[in-house]
Amino acid sequence: MAGVTLQNIYKRFGSHEVIHGIDLTIDDGEFVVLVGPSGCGKSTILRMIAGISEVSDGVIMIGERIVNDIPAFQRNLSMVFQSYALYPHMSVKKNLAFGLTNLKMPKREIDKRVREAAEILQINELMDRKPRQLSGGQKQRVAIGRAIVREPELFLFDEPLSNLDAELRVQMRVELAGLYKRLGTTMIYVTHDQTEAMTMATRIVVLNNGRIEQTGTPYELYNSPENLFVAGFIGSPKMNILKSAYDDGKFSVPGFGNFKHRGDAASNKTAFIGVRPEQFIIGKNGDISAQGIIELVEYLGSEFYIYVRLDSGDSILVRAHGQSQFKSGDNIDLSIEFKNAHFFDKDGLWIDI
Repeated sequence: MAGVTLQNIYKRFGSHEVIHGIDLTIDDGEFVVLVGPSGCGKSTILRMIAGISEVSDGVIMIGERIVNDIPAFQRNLSMVFQSYALYPHMSVKKNLAFGLTNLKMPKREIDKRVREAAEILQINELMDRKPRQLSGGQKQRVAIGRAIVREPELFLFDEPLSNLDAELRVQMRVELAGLYKRLGTTMIYVTHDQTEAMTMATRIVVLNNGRIEQTGTPYELYNSPENLFVAGFIGSPKMNILKSAYDDGKFSVPGFGNFKHRGDAASNKTAFIGVRPEQFIIGKNGDISAQGIIELVEYLGSEFYIYVRLDSGDSILVRAHGQSQFKSGDNIDLSIEFKNAHFFDKDGLWIDI
């Protein structure tokens, strides 16, 4: 196993710079997920670590080795792509063994590794099938198995679940998390799906426009976002952001009116207040309250999502218990407790209040 270090990494395509001085340390044995919107640079970073794409400036280390000039096949890593990239004319067993055969590994060792990978991924009964005879989830298991048999120091995953349907994605997330626990090998996983990041990662790196916005555990990013971008990106549904003003010791929030806070010196910097859908209180029992009209109700069984238009004209999203009785057109009272709110300044940076 090995950790990964990125030191002041830049990537340019001609005069266009897409990665702007990334610094990141991934410890040995971590499961780190790079997450962000399309075009943020996450796959580009993964490809530079893999050796598929060259680094324009900076240093990449795998373990104690600087690997900038080391070709991909000598970096002792395995990569699983979005496309399964299986050989259609080969059986599952031959697909798993192909890379090891090219390395001229002894047949006994190849058979041993293929058998162990098949057992880990529970694909023993598929060994004689061709890829066309497999489901999407089975193909992805074979692609992962082909990476496992190499016994690398580092696993790289580039959006491996995006081609699967919703139910299979959930199943494969569980299987990948279990695989990580069994192998304990360092894994770097790229996705645009923050649910995948939250459910699998030991640490998440949030990227935006080729820069790191924040790194931390799923708990840290959800409960302590450092800026408005992270606050809006992490969490599904995303956080409600309400504009705020501060004057003469009082906040003013559209729909919620004026109110005093604890009088901290940082309070006058507040320009936005963030509240997650589950953090609203239905009723007037919080520190501040507002009235609105329900525009839409989404019933998901165990919970409701309620779209509310406040008297101020602002729209917010609220989560309610599945046994609640709400319908479109109803009036509703909502309130906020300050202990559950997040405060941001005019530049979108989190404030400790």
